[in-house]
Amino acid sequence: MGFSLGKYFTEHNLCVSGYYSQNSLSAKEAAEFTGTKYYETLKEITEESDTLFLTVNDGAISGVYSEIARLEISGKIICHCSGAMSSEVFDGIRERGAFGYSVHPIYAFNHKLESYQGLSQVYFTIEGAYEHLEEILNLFRQMGNKAEILSKEGKARYHMAAVFASNLVEGLYDCASDILESCGLSQEFSQKALLPLFLGNAEAIGAYGVERALTGPVERGDLQTIEKHLNASDGDERKIYTLLSQKLVEISQRKYPNRDYKKIKEVLIK
Repeated sequence: MGFSLGKYFTEHNLCVSGYYSQNSLSAKEAAEFTGTKYYETLKEITEESDTLFLTVNDGAISGVYSEIARLEISGKIICHCSGAMSSEVFDGIRERGAFGYSVHPIYAFNHKLESYQGLSQVYFTIEGAYEHLEEILNLFRQMGNKAEILSKEGKARYHMAAVFASNLVEGLYDCASDILESCGLSQEFSQKALLPLFLGNAEAIGAYGVERALTGPVERGDLQTIEKHLNASDGDERKIYTLLSQKLVEISQRKYPNRDYKKIKEVLIK
């Protein structure tokens, strides 16, 4: 994330001072990648920066901040990029005259040299001290991103939503691949065959929204096919199918408010 945000900021002509890390090779590579400076000490980068982004793992945020808090940080803005943690991780920051924020891009950073290319389409949430909240919000909006303020109380459920749309989908895709393989298809075929369907559906959701993109037996009220699926499944497969199909009934009823889904509901709650 540090590589990507730094590159994204510099491409939008924001002044990025540079990088510091306990892993000097990583910080030097990031500085070279973004055309910025490598700092040998945390003190040096803190002194020369108005705003610090702690792009470290969630478990390291508190420890890194405790090191920064020993320095002169009055008037500085300190941000972390965790989706699950709030700005409260910066214990005592207000007493030190500084301002803490969580700045989270709803995005999966899977390549340090390439992920920045997709950031122009990313939505951001900002949470933290009121003094600079609008300033940070507008920073991202001026770069063309959609951004909104999030309350600290909402952080856990907010991050859970991101997991639902990202990591849990991967688990669901793997379940689907396993089901194909159980039908006698090869592992290689099973892992790849559903990809066009998966990607096409994701694109449709982005283009038209969930209701218009929805297809399948629940949406069209195909009770017979749903019963066949239920009879062909058991255990966790059946639980997953049932729970998600109940959600699809909700979406289908929004799409077709005059259509009767009563019998499907009854089958899914048996």
